[in-house]
Parts: sequence; structure tokens; C-alpha cells
Amino acid sequence: MGLGVGSIVLIAIVALVIFGPKKLPEFGKAAGNTLREFKKATNGIMEEDNEKKKQDD
Repeated sequence: MGLGVGSIVLIAIVALVIFGPKKLPEFGKAAGNTLREFKKATNGIMEEDNEKKKQDD
């Protein structure tokens, strides 16, 4: 799913028109927090898997 620069700009413009300039930073912050939590959870799972592999060896 390759999104080019033009597609990203178009999506940003549509989002700006629909939600307005005051709501976009809130959505960005919420998306950033969601990604941060997902990354933490993924890292935790990977660390547990690595520890399990070490114990099995």
C-alpha cells in the first residue's frame, strides 16, 4: 500500500476541511499516544518471547 506524497497531502487537506484546524492537533496527539502504547506492548511481547527462547536453550 504505497502512499505517495500527493496522496498524503490530499488526505491532509480533506481532514482539514472536515474536522477544522482546531481538532487536527487533538487527533494527532491521540494517534501518537495510540502508536506509543502499541509499540510498548509489542516490545513487551518480543522481550517475553526472547526470554522464553533463552530459557528453552
